[in-house]
Amino acid sequence: MTDKNRKSVPEAILTAETQDEMAMAAPAIRAMALPPGTPWWRKFAGVVVGPMVVLVILVGIWYFITYVVLDPTRRFLMPAPQTVINTAFFQHADLILLLKGLLVTTQAAMTGLAISIAFGVSVAIIMSEAKVLERGLFPYLVVLQTIPILALVPLIGFWIGYGFTARIVVCVLISVFPIMANTLFGLQSYSSTYDELFSLHQVGRWKKLIKLKLPMAAPAMFAGFRIAAGLSVIGEIVGGFFFQRGQLDLGALLDEFTARLNGPMLFGTVILASALGVAIFGLFSGISAVVVGRWKE
Repeated sequence: MTDKNRKSVPEAILTAETQDEMAMAAPAIRAMALPPGTPWWRKFAGVVVGPMVVLVILVGIWYFITYVVLDPTRRFLMPAPQTVINTAFFQHADLILLLKGLLVTTQAAMTGLAISIAFGVSVAIIMSEAKVLERGLFPYLVVLQTIPILALVPLIGFWIGYGFTARIVVCVLISVFPIMANTLFGLQSYSSTYDELFSLHQVGRWKKLIKLKLPMAAPAMFAGFRIAAGLSVIGEIVGGFFFQRGQLDLGALLDEFTARLNGPMLFGTVILASALGVAIFGLFSGISAVVVGRWKE
């Protein structure tokens, strides 16, 4: 076979198996997708109406608890939604305080998440290429994941202090395992047929890693990133809640408002923390759609 007629490895994969699978899956994909020419309002309704209905139900339950379940003297425990919004987001001084805490939490959570991604993916690649290291390291990584983070936070404070660095360490400890586990699973889940095809073309180990294993592992990797995104926010808030040093973050504000029994500000802080977790999750979902969505349904 001449070089002109020889197909590249990706083309061979596509023509040998993937096209057959795509042909068989095409009717199901067409059945699930909206037909061409679907009005914009139907697309909008499919994406927005469902979550909005659930939101209305949740707000209704919130009002019911505030005005029906709770005695008027105890409504400070769960103030009404309009009280939370007016106090936390329309009072200038309180809003500035929350936004400053949000900024500190975002910086620490994103820094910890970036370190977790770099470290977790690197360790997963090493374990996937060296079975001895996987058998030696993985049990201890599981043990580290099962230790309650609240038991480690005081030790972290004793060892490295109670500042910004300690919060990042907590973020890494709580978010790195899903990245390692999902990446390792993805790296080990590629088809043996593709492995044999690459071996037939005498592709080296590292080129196989870059051209085959990492692309095939991308969906699992981004699933781990999305899980770790929310965990990094939780880790930062837990660290800030206990360390109480340096700039005030959302965790420190939660502790302060709890001590003051300031219900509206406490709920406002919880809303901001949840919004941050959702925003980071959505960021990685969007990146995943761009990176993976072009070739994997």
